[in-house]
Amino acid sequence: MNGLEVAVLALYGLCLLLVFGFSLAQLALTLLARHALRQPEPAAPALPTSPDEWPRVTVQLPIYNEINVVERIIDAAAALQYPPARLQIQVLDDSTDESVALAAARVASYLSQGMCIEHVRRATRSGYKAGALAHGLQTATGELVAIFDADFVPPADFLLRTVPYFTDAQVGMVQTRWGHLNEEYSLLTELQAFGLNAHFLVEQTGRLAGHHFINFNGTGGIWRRSCIADAGGWQADTLTEDLDLSYRAQLRGWQFRYLPTVVAPAELPAEMPALRSQQYRWNKGAAENARKHLARVWQHPGLSIGTKLHATVHLLNSSVFVAVLLMALLSVPLLWVRARNPALQWPFWVAGFSVLSLLPLAGFYYVAWRHNGGRGTDLLFGPKFLLFLTVSMGLSWHNAWAVLAGWGGRRTPFVRTPKLGLVHRNNMARQRYLVRNSAAEPLVLEGLLAVYFGAGLALGIHYEIFGLMPFHLMLLVGYGAVVYYSVLHTCRS
Repeated sequence: MNGLEVAVLALYGLCLLLVFGFSLAQLALTLLARHALRQPEPAAPALPTSPDEWPRVTVQLPIYNEINVVERIIDAAAALQYPPARLQIQVLDDSTDESVALAAARVASYLSQGMCIEHVRRATRSGYKAGALAHGLQTATGELVAIFDADFVPPADFLLRTVPYFTDAQVGMVQTRWGHLNEEYSLLTELQAFGLNAHFLVEQTGRLAGHHFINFNGTGGIWRRSCIADAGGWQADTLTEDLDLSYRAQLRGWQFRYLPTVVAPAELPAEMPALRSQQYRWNKGAAENARKHLARVWQHPGLSIGTKLHATVHLLNSSVFVAVLLMALLSVPLLWVRARNPALQWPFWVAGFSVLSLLPLAGFYYVAWRHNGGRGTDLLFGPKFLLFLTVSMGLSWHNAWAVLAGWGGRRTPFVRTPKLGLVHRNNMARQRYLVRNSAAEPLVLEGLLAVYFGAGLALGIHYEIFGLMPFHLMLLVGYGAVVYYSVLHTCRS
């Protein structure tokens, strides 16, 4: 073998090891979560008998051009059950479109009914969501701050079920599980729900059970205001200000709680351009937080090795897409290496061994599937799991690029995920307008990658090397699906 062939094998093997290590970390969380989910739910602490002694709560609703859902979230916040004298609602509206008038009318209506609600407008959108939340705190009256994005519809008893946990003075944040208003809207929303359920039922539950760091998910949670201040306040130097503040607060010693039985439903992105926008922000923001906090985690003397390792995997979660992309790109030259070296067998046995990485991941998603009621029978889990992985692979270039931008310190604006107010397949008429994606260059590249992996599939057949064929088939279908849905949802009227 020449040096180039050795380099291909070595880099491919390194990517395999990284993916396998990530899978083992997910297995550890699965075991922790599986045990925790089987335990009886502990009773919530009791609030003082007199409502006059309950903590004051400010509900913050960060809004930006949410014409399809702005009225719905204001109505949901106004319906929250809590003593009116102890509740304040802030509509933090940075909008520039006609949704401003809709929000103002809704706020005026509730003000006329005696509710403590205000329509907060800023001169500029500096700091994006983090800036809006920080600006709202200047006039907030609550010692606790609940945050809901515009696509959420919190249940009326949300505060009654979460506020009691703050009777423990060490608790700085309480996060609840996301539900899905439009899970059944399309295959795309079903796959998103499949992945998010695993995060909330296994990942968050497992980290809490292991006494490791968890994170505020940006919405559907409550902060102690003094915790926000003690941790340094909201900062806009990453695209995931929620993860950033979570780590700063926990490094300061604050305790977090996660309540998997309290569900705050939200709308999933129904179109591929919106999903791509959300995925870019989440993955780039995670990489930015890894740059910001990874060294601080390892330098902290009060953390166990286990917590440091889990925090490392947590912060580097999105970096797995870089390993998957490299492994995919190298898998086609690997066929050429094998064809030139017929006696070379062991790297392909190792490559075949990589299927073991799927077993911990399958367990990770299966626990969430079963605990969430598993839509249908267990026979549906396998196809849903493989389809989820296939589409995730199809997003690997897009997400890997976001990670590399985050690691490289490239600054990009906060691009919101469009919400369309959709719940069922038949309410398309409710859309007032759609936000279109004009990024043609990435789609061309992803289309070329689909052709590339199709060529890898043909090359495997030609050389009669069948071990990588399932991998290439998933990549071909994954990239093809991403391009297809991106074009469909961009061009559809």
